[in-house]
Amino acid sequence: MKVSYIDDINTWAEGFKFFSEVSVRFSETDMYGHLNNTKVFAYFEYARIEYLKSLNCMEKWVNPRGETIPIVADLQCDYRKQVFFDEKLKIFVKANSIGKSSVDLHYMGKNERDEIVFTGRGAIVQINRKTGKPVAWSEEEQELFMRNS
Repeated sequence: MKVSYIDDINTWAEGFKFFSEVSVRFSETDMYGHLNNTKVFAYFEYARIEYLKSLNCMEKWVNPRGETIPIVADLQCDYRKQVFFDEKLKIFVKANSIGKSSVDLHYMGKNERDEIVFTGRGAIVQINRKTGKPVAWSEEEQELFMRNS
């Protein structure tokens, strides 16, 4: 299955360093025991937050006195294999490209057999908490994303 944001799946997959682990809960499955397609976005959110915490970005955003916050501008998922109740998954995250105030994050879900079960991408934008206008990444933040992608 070819997706627009991946040129070569093997090269793309090798570029991931960071991951978070999740277990598929019973409440996240349908009556056939399959993972509900909407739950993947919660996995992306969890892994994205853990990734951003690992870069020390979250502290300023969760500070009530902070001036900036991240927003998700778009998010997509492409499903490759079925996922079932109680499977253990690794959700990988990397910065694919960095804009002035945005970053395009890529996601990869792998099961315990090291098979890619879904892929995804989405942009986050750093905005001013009061005005809602985009705020440029600092040079340090840009370097963090580039170094950890």
